[in-house]
Amino acid sequence: MKIQNYFKAAILAFAFLSANLAFAQMEKTKMVGGAEMYPSKNIVENAVNSADHTTLVAAVKAAGLVETLQGKGPFTVFAPENSAFDKLPAGTVATLLKPENKSQLQAVLTYHVVAGKMGSKEIADAIKKGNGKATLTTVQGGTLTAWMKGKDLYLTDANGGQSKVTIADVFQSNGVIHSVDTVVLPKM
Repeated sequence: MKIQNYFKAAILAFAFLSANLAFAQMEKTKMVGGAEMYPSKNIVENAVNSADHTTLVAAVKAAGLVETLQGKGPFTVFAPENSAFDKLPAGTVATLLKPENKSQLQAVLTYHVVAGKMGSKEIADAIKKGNGKATLTTVQGGTLTAWMKGKDLYLTDANGGQSKVTIADVFQSNGVIHSVDTVVLPKM
C-alpha cells in the first residue's frame, strides 16, 4: 500500500509540475515601455503600464474607446509610441484631445485598429500572398498597406505616410499589439 501511495504522490507531483510549466509557457510576456505585457490581460490593462504609450492611453481615454478596447475583440492594434506622437506637427495632439474634436480623435485611433488577431506571421503571409503588399481594412473604414523591408514590417497610410513596427507580437487576451514609430493617418 505504501508503494501505491508513493506512486500516486509522484503522479500528482508530476501533474502539478507539468501544469505549472504549461502555464508559464502560456503566460510568456514581452517588455514594452519598461513593463511586462501579460497575454492574460486585455489591451488596455497592458497599455496603461507602458511608459512608451502614455500619449496613446490618454488619447484612448479622451476618445472614449477604453471600453471598446477592453472588449472581447479580437483586435490587432498598431500602437503609436510617445515618440510617434511627437513627430506630429506642434499642437496636433493637444488639439485632438479637446472634447470638441472627439470624433476626429476616434477616427485617427480606430485607423490604427484592424478587426481580428493578426500576428506578424499572419501579416507576413498576407504580404507574401499579395506579392509584396497586403491591404488591411481598419475599424475606422480606411485601409493600411503592410509591406516588408528585409525582416522589418512597415505600414503605409492613406496619405503615403510610413510607420515601422518596432515591437511585434505583444499578445493580449483580446488581440495583439504591434508598437509603431509613427502615427498613421486616414484621409480626413
